[in-house]
Amino acid sequence: MMTPVHDQRGLLRALVGDGRPLLALTGLALIFSGAFAIFQSATGHFLPQDVHYLGMTKEELCDMNQCRIVHFMFHDRVSFGGVLIALGSLYMWLAEFPLRQGAPWAWWLFALTGVTGFGSFLAYLGYGYLDQWHLAATLALLPVYGVGLFRSYRLVAGPDASPASLVRPALLVRWTSGYGLGRACLLVTAVMVIVGGAVITYIGMTSVFVPQDLEYMGMSADQLAAINPRLVPLIAHDRAGFGGALFTTGVAVLVCTWCGRPSRSLWQVLLWAGGVGFATAIAVHPVIGYTSFTHLAPAGVVAALFGVGMTLCYRPMMRS
Repeated sequence: MMTPVHDQRGLLRALVGDGRPLLALTGLALIFSGAFAIFQSATGHFLPQDVHYLGMTKEELCDMNQCRIVHFMFHDRVSFGGVLIALGSLYMWLAEFPLRQGAPWAWWLFALTGVTGFGSFLAYLGYGYLDQWHLAATLALLPVYGVGLFRSYRLVAGPDASPASLVRPALLVRWTSGYGLGRACLLVTAVMVIVGGAVITYIGMTSVFVPQDLEYMGMSADQLAAINPRLVPLIAHDRAGFGGALFTTGVAVLVCTWCGRPSRSLWQVLLWAGGVGFATAIAVHPVIGYTSFTHLAPAGVVAALFGVGMTLCYRPMMRS
């Protein structure tokens, strides 16, 4: 007869565990936030703080210029939501697979993307709108993420646990092989996403709009400011937030592709993250009538490159 074992751990310690549950919880929170942003935009609602900040309802703003200002704001938020879902999914995969196996690069990727992701909140200094709800959510999630990082470091502690693990490939492959070409396509895709995220963040902090945006809305930035002086800062907040999340997701995809060993789960999470991210960012444009070829072409090229890469990597990664 076996003697029962008494678990003397406290509840908090049991829930926190080795830190991975908190990092996975961060990913889940991002997925929920992204889904909420898409749902709210799809149902045509502003957040309460948007209405309070603007002093205008969505209906009042929608009466102007065929509702294109509102549709433009919603298109940014749908794209932002898709990127949050993609990043949150990658976080959950990182916590469950490579970090659980003690891969140092996974821990350092969490640390790096934490800096870029949470740090992108400071972009508000460029446009002057401090979203208090965004601030509260960031302050609530930051300690969860920080404790998760602190607790999980013991999983990777050792002579190889250095930032240099981020540049060491999982394996050496011939670039001319099918998997080599596929991985190259995914790496180039990630780099282009990083560049795109950096550019969008910069635009959100400075000029806010590209010419195609103003052409779609049928107004200049000065005319938008004349409608409501707080309108452009609010749009800038959405743009910079989207750019920061896009940049962070690109970094995550780049490192996961380079450092992660080929596996069924890696292929699946990349497919899901890329599929959701590209689908929301591209499909929302024809829905609202924003069909500028020069605006959509870069995203279409990157999405096609991603599709080629995933196709070439399918068999090698699923058989690994």
